[in-house]
Amino acid sequence: GRGPKLLKDEETTLGGKIPVNIDGGLISKGHPVGATGASQVTSVVQQLRKEAGDVQVDGAKIGLAQNIGGIGMYAAVSILKA
Repeated sequence: GRGPKLLKDEETTLGGKIPVNIDGGLISKGHPVGATGASQVTSVVQQLRKEAGDVQVDGAKIGLAQNIGGIGMYAAVSILKA
C-alpha cells in the first residue's frame, strides 16, 4: 500500500495532504473508552467550525471519525461536512 510513503513524506501531518489525528488521537486524551466516539466527533466538528486553534487544518471542509467497539464487534464511521 501507500501508507509507508504517506508517512515518510509527512502527508498525514498538520500541513500534509491527508491530516490524521491532528489533535494527538485518543492516547493524548487518556483513551476515554466510553467517550471515544464523542471525543473523535468533537475534534472533527472543531476542525470544520475552524475552532481547533493551533491544530487547525487550513481549509477543512470534510472530516471523518472511525471507531471500533468491544473486540471489533461494533464499528461506526461518521463523515461530516462543513
